Amino acid sequence: MKADGVQRAIAFTQYPQYSCSTTGSSLNELYRKASRGEGGKIKWSVIDRWAMHDGLVNAFTNLIIKSLSKFPVHRRSKAVILFSAHSLPMSVVNRGDPYIMEVATTVGSVMQRLASVDGFENPYRLVWQSQVGPSAWMGQQTSEAIKGLARLGDEEEKRLSQIPQQSKKELAELASVGYKDVVLVPIAFTSDHIETLYELDLEYVQEGKELGMTVERAESLNTSPFFIRALADLVTDHLKRTEVDGASPVSTQMMLRCPGCKNPTCGEQKRWFAGWGN
Repeated sequence: MKADGVQRAIAFTQYPQYSCSTTGSSLNELYRKASRGEGGKIKWSVIDRWAMHDGLVNAFTNLIIKSLSKFPVHRRSKAVILFSAHSLPMSVVNRGDPYIMEVATTVGSVMQRLASVDGFENPYRLVWQSQVGPSAWMGQQTSEAIKGLARLGDEEEKRLSQIPQQSKKELAELASVGYKDVVLVPIAFTSDHIETLYELDLEYVQEGKELGMTVERAESLNTSPFFIRALADLVTDHLKRTEVDGASPVSTQMMLRCPGCKNPTCGEQKRWFAGWGN
């Protein structure tokens, strides 16, 4: 960028939900390098979060509907939607990181859109994956949720089997929740990588099958036309907003540090971007 003489740039996070451990640390690194002059004289602004953007919500909604359509009609509305996001250590959560809240807002927005578009009111939960190490992390873990649903499904099947003269289809229709029908949605990832292709597809989906479940993994956003349109709209709207005289290059929410933050670089970075990278 320095060699090309770039004078205007947008730091556009590809993490829709803000966390100090993802977007925050990336902005800190950009600040460290740019403030040393490694990028030249660039006027910076930031798109730091977009958890409830209409285009993002539409993209997730369409991919979920596509997955639900794979179930028989009489089971479709009862399938459990498991929204799976990368977990965080509780030490990060407890210092006030907004990630958990922002992932939940995405989930809520998607479920509202599902209900408004096609009347889907499926049972759902937000669960967490990719925990490493012995310390406490945000839960419930995705794997444990799948095991728990399988157990509850066995209990429900046993209860319904005691109702006389019912076919398997009729039993499924009597059930209030399809515990053993699951749509697994990677709600905090925008593209496929090891935590979707391996952890979700090869570990969790297979685990569900071994427990007698039907687990459909919703596709990642990847090259979804709704998603690509959302990215373009975000940049277009940001440029329109920031090119107005007196506009701020950062969001109000970005300027709020976690109440428990003790990293001085975070404060320096926020002030630097708020001054357009000066």
